[in-house]
Amino acid sequence: MTDAPKVGQQETVAPAIELRGISKAFGPVQANKDISISVQPGTIHGIIGENGAGKSTLMSILYGFYKADEGQIFIHGNETQIPDSQAAIAAGIGMVFQHFKLVENFSVLENVILGVEDGPMLRPSLSKARKSLKSLAEEYELHVDPDALIEDLGVGVLQRVEILKALYREADILILDEPTGVLTPAEADHLFRILNGLRDQGKTIILITHKLREIMEITDTVSVMRRGEMTATVKTKDTNPEHLAELMVGRKVLLRVDKVPAKPGEKILEIEDLRMVDDHGVERLKGISLNVQAGEILGIAGVSGNGQSQLLEVLGGYAKATGDIRINGQHLDLSGSRSDARSRRARGIAHVPEDRQEHGLIMEFPAWQNMVFGYHHAPEYQKNKLLMDNAKMLEVAQDKMDRFDVRPPNPHLAAKSFSGGNQQKIVVAREIERHPDLLLVGQPTRGVDIGAIEFIHRQIIDLRDQGKAVLLVSVELEEILSLSDRIAVMFDGHIMGERLPDQTDERELGLMMAGVTGKGDVA
Repeated sequence: MTDAPKVGQQETVAPAIELRGISKAFGPVQANKDISISVQPGTIHGIIGENGAGKSTLMSILYGFYKADEGQIFIHGNETQIPDSQAAIAAGIGMVFQHFKLVENFSVLENVILGVEDGPMLRPSLSKARKSLKSLAEEYELHVDPDALIEDLGVGVLQRVEILKALYREADILILDEPTGVLTPAEADHLFRILNGLRDQGKTIILITHKLREIMEITDTVSVMRRGEMTATVKTKDTNPEHLAELMVGRKVLLRVDKVPAKPGEKILEIEDLRMVDDHGVERLKGISLNVQAGEILGIAGVSGNGQSQLLEVLGGYAKATGDIRINGQHLDLSGSRSDARSRRARGIAHVPEDRQEHGLIMEFPAWQNMVFGYHHAPEYQKNKLLMDNAKMLEVAQDKMDRFDVRPPNPHLAAKSFSGGNQQKIVVAREIERHPDLLLVGQPTRGVDIGAIEFIHRQIIDLRDQGKAVLLVSVELEEILSLSDRIAVMFDGHIMGERLPDQTDERELGLMMAGVTGKGDVA
């Protein structure tokens, strides 16, 4: 018989998760090296680190996507083997991935039960899930229409569906990988309320993020990873963003954008009455007029889905429109012909797209090829009229990887083998290194760690200081305010107005993003 705790003694509670000596290598790359971590039950535990630090690999081992080369996993004090995701689910672990794992033409309800059906007859499973979802929605503020199709839902709602999937599978431990990377500030705040509610109900949450503000706002404890190793675990209340940034990167990091005042010159980009109708007949751009001058950054603020993506597509030559666009005084063809994107590059326009994986990279191709895509016809890459100079391309790619600190600095690796932040560096290096007259950049630091954010911001500022024009689209208001020399706000395909960063704030911009003008009128 086990002796009861003596008076004055506290019964020891086993960690919800304990990892001991976890190591994992992919060929010559050591992704995790002898990592040990303990996560207490009923807490929100943050894991931060630069892209490529090994955070996602570690959590993928915990969720059964990878098998560790060495080490042990304990769940609530019991050593647990997790060979696959089904074993993780059986152990009470759920994971919400950065890129959602949902079937787009299925309903919310169908996605929730997918893989955990009670039998060949779906009707009982759907009925059971409908009741369960209603209960979960009321308990955790996860309100979603169970009959809505996934393809019709916004990213904030899709994330709730992923959380509902995990809770429906009776997850006691939730892992969230960069959960706010695609969310607006308001959606992120709502997510935090949900996570606080889950913690209050006794759930254990592991939050993988690179955003220090989020770590300080919502976590109880934070662990820092660097180059595959665990460097520190601290109570959040005992640290600060500057200290965490230094632990992540191994040096002091400038958390604010340091730039001299802009010196605007001639108008590089002029847009008048730009209109665009999508393939479904919906007007997405409704008479846009704006300009960007040499030596300045014009930031476009707005909630996703209000026309910013379409503006970049038209300017980049990927979509047709009506109206007038001039680059250095010369009119652009808006007919949307196949050669438009190439002709845009020839006119001095470079484009860092919002979705690097969908439009910026060919994921199966090696980094050295991705670093010249779109510019492979340039004279420096031609051996003769028939052959391209692959050796030269490889040499240039290696140089860019070294200067832009792409990790690992191996140009032969496929783009899919790099972390999201390092994929972004590949795209940014390719576009900025062409020294364009106009840089179009969408969500430049989405899913990028603090060290890479500082670096990418510096490259954009340096381009501006060289007298180039930059059109910046970002849902991160902090990024818009700190990088931009002027800010235009988009709502429902319109420009709501322009502001100077030192004469506005997040509250006013947030109202304009919601369709409320500075005078309190609704557009």
